[in-house]
Amino acid sequence: MREFIDVTGKTEDEAIAKALEQLGLERDDVSVEILERAKSGFLGLGSCPAKVRVTYGPEEEEEAPAAPVREELREEKPKAEAPKAPEKKPEKKEKPARKQETAPKPAAEPVPAVDNGEEVDDEKAQAIKKFLTGLLEQMECPVDIHVYQPEKGRYKVILEGQGLGALIGRRGETLDAIQQLTSYAVNRSGSGRVRIQLDAENYREKREQSLQHLARKVAAKVTKYRRSVTLEPMNAYERHVIHTALQDVPGVTTYSTGVDPNRRVIVAYDRDKK
Repeated sequence: MREFIDVTGKTEDEAIAKALEQLGLERDDVSVEILERAKSGFLGLGSCPAKVRVTYGPEEEEEAPAAPVREELREEKPKAEAPKAPEKKPEKKEKPARKQETAPKPAAEPVPAVDNGEEVDDEKAQAIKKFLTGLLEQMECPVDIHVYQPEKGRYKVILEGQGLGALIGRRGETLDAIQQLTSYAVNRSGSGRVRIQLDAENYREKREQSLQHLARKVAAKVTKYRRSVTLEPMNAYERHVIHTALQDVPGVTTYSTGVDPNRRVIVAYDRDKK
């Protein structure tokens, strides 16, 4: 059952921060409604603090849209040519399948080349290469491994070779799993934790563009029909891309619901954000 608390602060942001601190939750876990906006008054007279209502907890069935629109991020497949209808009228006609929204196929998106700089060969880079070499040999996927360090504490690993589609997997699930295993193996030692991003065939950039395109399309639908849209389950990074893409879009607000791996982003109509 979803619950809420009302909190005041000098500004809306301060009130939201107080509520999140009180609940011990992240901004991604709650829905915020501004009840009263802050007023500065004149010479300190007539000032009014901001008041917000922060809703949290599992989503109630009755709060969900009566007919939620589910957006699917599936790669588009060419439709087979429909066979010609027989002259004899069939006794029973099947209902056409419900049309689902799909994101553009990532491979079709032109993505500019990224300059990763020079490769690094420090202790962490060597540990990354050693683990991935052994893992990919077991998977019978010989590839070239290139390790870069775009910033301190973050390593970007690029895989190059043939048949990388199997390493990427459906919606990048295999690539995410390999990345998680690599991060765990490299960070087991006590020499400091680092973030590792694994990529192949520029999949990450293409996926991000696809998500941004979907976010804009969904936002337009939400403002047009004034009803919420629930997206498919996404990982934390993909949810962050959606939230960031729509944070300044008038008329919509976003929040997440559910528990990983089935946590979803909801794009909701917001009359106050116009």
